[in-house]
Amino acid sequence: MIQAADIREWRTYAVVDPKGHKIGVLEAVYVDTTTDEPAVITVRTGLPARRRLVFVPLDDALLGPDYVKISYTKSLVRKAPSIGTDDILPAEQEEAIFQHYGMTYQPGANGERKLARR
Repeated sequence: MIQAADIREWRTYAVVDPKGHKIGVLEAVYVDTTTDEPAVITVRTGLPARRRLVFVPLDDALLGPDYVKISYTKSLVRKAPSIGTDDILPAEQEEAIFQHYGMTYQPGANGERKLARR
């Protein structure tokens, strides 16, 4: 299991798919608000003038010395929900991230957010 204490060190790590193809650079880590464990990362992709942050779940991710290998293909990640590099994730868009990757979305008991940026 990837430890939450290490997440500050991950910023600027390369994010690669299962075949080792670079997708982009890790920008931020979002934790599950019920467990406080790392759950999703944002990956900075695109050309310098048109950068965006795409969301990728960390399930089955492997952490290397300077990279994070995710379990999703580059083509799937490129089509994932995204935000601008200066934007924040609106609560109403969280479910779309989970749906994109075929995962079940379960908000908090009182409807609170599932993800929090660390």
